[in-house]
Amino acid sequence: MSEHRTARVSRRPGQTYTTDMQIRDHTLIADEPADKGGEDLGPTPMELLLASLASCTAITLEMYAGRKQWPLEGVTVEISKEPDPESPHKADLLHQRITLDGPLDDEQRARLLLIAGRCPVHRLIADSPRMIEELSDRQTVSDAAD
Repeated sequence: MSEHRTARVSRRPGQTYTTDMQIRDHTLIADEPADKGGEDLGPTPMELLLASLASCTAITLEMYAGRKQWPLEGVTVEISKEPDPESPHKADLLHQRITLDGPLDDEQRARLLLIAGRCPVHRLIADSPRMIEELSDRQTVSDAAD
């Protein structure tokens, strides 16, 4: 079954880089830090991407361990982004540190590390999805008055 998800983002009027994100019934804010010209009212888009990957990893591990009835008592995922010194194309390196709490054996821990790389957000990033970018035909109020 294919999932179709939509996130709608609009710039907050009167503020430099602040955006309001509408996802289902949830409203989130993204912004840039003050030293980058923003108002620091929320995480940056990159921070949100990293948090999405970390959240997806933790949820995937919890679901998998639950189905297997393994004694996973907690998961913490920390992700950092830095330039990859081995990349000739100046790509980034994502370093994901996963802490598994509970009396898991070595085989369960190894399996969970493998499963971490199979979360949907990880697969989306790794698969480099095809992007279609288009401009909307929507007119602004001042354009319609002319």
